[in-house]
Amino acid sequence: MKSRRILLIATSHDKMGSTGDKTGVWLDELATPYYIFKEAGAHMVLATPNGGPVPVDPKSQSIMMTTGNTKRFMADLEAVDFLSRSVPIEEIKADDYDAVFLPGGHGPLWDIFPDRIVKRLLETFNAEGKPIGAICHGVAGLLSLRNDKGELLIKGRRLTSFSNSEEESAGLTLVVPFLLESELVSLGALYSKGSNYLNYVVEDGNIITGQNAASSKEVANKLLAYVQINMPVQKPQPAIAEIL
Repeated sequence: MKSRRILLIATSHDKMGSTGDKTGVWLDELATPYYIFKEAGAHMVLATPNGGPVPVDPKSQSIMMTTGNTKRFMADLEAVDFLSRSVPIEEIKADDYDAVFLPGGHGPLWDIFPDRIVKRLLETFNAEGKPIGAICHGVAGLLSLRNDKGELLIKGRRLTSFSNSEEESAGLTLVVPFLLESELVSLGALYSKGSNYLNYVVEDGNIITGQNAASSKEVANKLLAYVQINMPVQKPQPAIAEIL
């Protein structure tokens, strides 16, 4: 995996509607894949719509929500630096990467979903048969994508995301700009879900989605497996001098 390059696209949005509360990336949905990819030898680049420091949802660092990986991440100077130096999405080229991963947190509903550069980038990944992994509200990045026939990419595709019942449980049904489950269904996705806040992952070709933070580990591992199975490493061509 040392030659593999994985792009992570996170949110730059830090406001929870007009409530005055903060949001951002849900830390475990970034931290868990980060260590899975790193330990597999992959090279990672983190990109956001605005570039620079990535906002973190404060609730994901609370005592109730913190995990072993979030504690490890925030105590890891290299990881914290990675989080503070995201690349503006406009500087990213899909050809430079083998796979893309979108963590959630509520931020993507406001900035990843409508971003035209993210849209074009993800459409290129799909057209090239590269895997796209998305967790929770990161799945919002798939809503507007079109395939090579101009059709909605998610129509007729099996996937999952943060559910309406989880949004209701969080007390945010009237705060978010739209309910992701409802939007996916209305656009023709074959949506399914598991129990609230428990691991649930759906894989449909090169699209791998997870319902919530508990699904981060499985989505990351499936993304790596897809790359290893379907995208063999190209051996470098010998130099002309070596041929002669």
